[in-house]
Amino acid sequence: MKPILTLCLFILFLSCIKNPNKTSTEENWISLFNGSDLKDWTIKIANRPLNENYKNTFQVSDGAIRIVYDAYDDFDDKYGHMYYKQPYSYYKLRFDYRFNGNQTPGGEQWNNRNSGVMIHSQSAQSNAYGQHFPVSIEIQLLGGLGEEERPTANLCTPGTAVIYRDQLDFTHCISSQSKTYHGDQWVHVEAIILGGESITHIVENDTVLKYKAPQIDDAFISKNREGKDWDNMGVSNKDKWIPRKGEIIEEGYIALQAESHPIDFKNIELLNLCGCMDKKAINYKTYYIKDDPKACVY
Repeated sequence: MKPILTLCLFILFLSCIKNPNKTSTEENWISLFNGSDLKDWTIKIANRPLNENYKNTFQVSDGAIRIVYDAYDDFDDKYGHMYYKQPYSYYKLRFDYRFNGNQTPGGEQWNNRNSGVMIHSQSAQSNAYGQHFPVSIEIQLLGGLGEEERPTANLCTPGTAVIYRDQLDFTHCISSQSKTYHGDQWVHVEAIILGGESITHIVENDTVLKYKAPQIDDAFISKNREGKDWDNMGVSNKDKWIPRKGEIIEEGYIALQAESHPIDFKNIELLNLCGCMDKKAINYKTYYIKDDPKACVY
């Protein structure tokens, strides 16, 4: 019996070497939307109270978050954003979107088939009452208008700036290298956000834009209107932001944008890249990039 027992233990040892613990490599994507309600999200629409879903702009239908304007007679600068309940720093984000129908009357011409997902955003609660857009990094989503090229997953920078192509760039919107998506089909977008280091945009598995060092700027939209454009965008607390020019944004909230054109979002998922990097911990993951020792479980 003893030789047989020894042989069994040796075989078990070899199997452990050949099959390391898969739990450390399995990606734990979490869904930010439960498919049935908006309980994990906070709404802020310009010139409306916090968490008022004005005219039922944000809706849930068929497992998707829908931004609709059926009850609107006029857009009236009711720029809206809906924020996920907690901020993140190092993570991957993925989602699908599609535009629907026609733009709401009163929306700006440039907002036709235009929306976005804000990352590294200020919280809903910290927005000024009449603020149009949060200080954030925007993954701008555009739909084709029938003929000309109009890439999607671009970068827009309300109250922010980035390093692009090795230079500090104050351009408000920087175009990606994506193809143009005409029609109302679903488009798959991913982003890799590495704190204050770098951000990458991916569309349908193609990398279309990269930039570094997201940071607060002293102009909200344009350097030519430095200071004044904060007022035009309803940011009554600009004195809180302008002195922070150059401050690297390490983390922030994720928000879906309502900008006058109906749009649907689904499959909104996140992979946290910040976690326990101690291999002795039971919740260690090989894909973590940023260490969080307090998260370790033994």
